Amino acid sequence: MARIAGIDLPREKRIETALTYIYGIGESVAKKIISQTGVSADVRVKNLTEDEVRRLQGIISNLRVEGELRRELAQNIKRLGDIGSYRGSRHRKGLPARGQRTKTNARTRKGPRKTLSVRKGDQ
Repeated sequence: MARIAGIDLPREKRIETALTYIYGIGESVAKKIISQTGVSADVRVKNLTEDEVRRLQGIISNLRVEGELRRELAQNIKRLGDIGSYRGSRHRKGLPARGQRTKTNARTRKGPRKTLSVRKGDQ
């Protein structure tokens, strides 16, 4: 099992897909990494040689991935709150920060609906 950037890559997947399991590496970055290292995109993780794993680790170690990237994003959001920006206040309240409507939709940020039941005598 190949372990890169602290992540165990799935053994049965192609290396191109398996690299996307690392936080901060998407499809396009994975393709760039593979082209830089000269590893075949079709090879499965279980069939990688030690040399290929070492080359992949060398390239990925220069990128901001996993904990370092998560920490940076958290600091950016914290900074917005500290300076008192509108976006920071939206993050703090758990509401959409980029101008979306909230009267309807916005369920991802707001969470499940809190329905209020109406008793028979209160109508």
